[in-house]
Amino acid sequence: MYQHPLFDLEEIFDKPLRRYELFFSVIDLSIFDKVKSVGRRPISRAAILRALIFKNLKTIASLSDLSAELYERPTLASVLGFSPEDKPIPVERFSSYLKNTSNSLLQKVRISLVRKLIETEVIKGDYLSVDSCPILANVKENNLKTSVRYRYLKDRPPKNDKDCRIGVFPTFTSGKAKVEFFWGYRNHIVNDAQSELPLAEVTLAANVRGTSVIIPQLESLKDALSLNPCAVIADSEYDSANILKYILNTLGARPRISRNPRRGVSLNTDLNSSGIPVCIAGFEMLSRGIFYDRKQNRKRHKFVCPVKGSKKFAKDHPYCPWLHPKFVEGSGCYRYLRVDSDIRSSIDYGSESFKRDFNRRSSSERVFSRLLSILMQKPSVVGLGATANLCTISHITVLAVAYFSSFVKEPDKIRFVKSFLPNF
Repeated sequence: MYQHPLFDLEEIFDKPLRRYELFFSVIDLSIFDKVKSVGRRPISRAAILRALIFKNLKTIASLSDLSAELYERPTLASVLGFSPEDKPIPVERFSSYLKNTSNSLLQKVRISLVRKLIETEVIKGDYLSVDSCPILANVKENNLKTSVRYRYLKDRPPKNDKDCRIGVFPTFTSGKAKVEFFWGYRNHIVNDAQSELPLAEVTLAANVRGTSVIIPQLESLKDALSLNPCAVIADSEYDSANILKYILNTLGARPRISRNPRRGVSLNTDLNSSGIPVCIAGFEMLSRGIFYDRKQNRKRHKFVCPVKGSKKFAKDHPYCPWLHPKFVEGSGCYRYLRVDSDIRSSIDYGSESFKRDFNRRSSSERVFSRLLSILMQKPSVVGLGATANLCTISHITVLAVAYFSSFVKEPDKIRFVKSFLPNF
């Protein structure tokens, strides 16, 4: 049986809960007090959210540990908004909250904090950086020590989490990149590169590409927060013509997205004086006409191997001098030339301005480093809805610390997620 300490921790550590009480007072959670229900008085939903934020600040690993912490410290539970009748708060209350609460409600709390940070000029929004982070699902398939017959078969999702999907993430060992698979989700963010604070976030299944998320996120920032960025920064995963056009034409910003090498295919093709591609054997390739590529939304001119494409040419040159594998096993080499205007031709790749702006992309890595330090990547729940809510609460925690530091006139500590508030 647990025995309460003889002395109150508040008196021993110079009343640290007063700082927590002030911290939670700057977070507007009035939206959770508007829900009415019949029957016995429910546990305050705002108090549950404060408890989950406290869990992040203290890096408490599980919901059961959080429940025990609140039971052992009734003064803390009172500061978070729980009434004495709520003791002890069962774990099921927290898991039910994460599972059944609409993520849109948490997003409203997060956006309100972003607006306050913009009003206090902590966030300027001149440079936006885009990135995503893997969130491993809490399933045995992700534990390589377990014996699973079909570990990474996409048609057989884990039994205890039907929402998660297979994703990949790179790891670097001894300077070599290695791709690893996992079951889970991805948290996609847009952050302010100067303040290193997240502006938009969404958690989706791991098989959803970031290219399908970035435009809606930038659109919401433009409409909801009226941001007019100077540049949008991202890695080569987001090198898409549609994304580049949106950044240039709609946002009026500079796209600072590194070029995607397209699986190692050379970006330059040897052309003769007439603009016709020349293969590695030195032959002028044969035209097969211009067509509209609906999949990539562009006009392309196709050229094929002259030995395979022309009987007349094949009489003089029956074989490829290089014995290219495509000639031996297939229909020979082919090349595509884009004949309409390419949006990438208007981007100053390699310039000092591009390099200077692109160097700000490392801010996304530092944002995720702080989010992962409060256990965002180790969810204690299963399911897309609960995991998405857990990730949003992690973002709320980071933003709340940033706003509170500016509120108490300590702007140099806006990124002190774990050390700004007292640890007792």
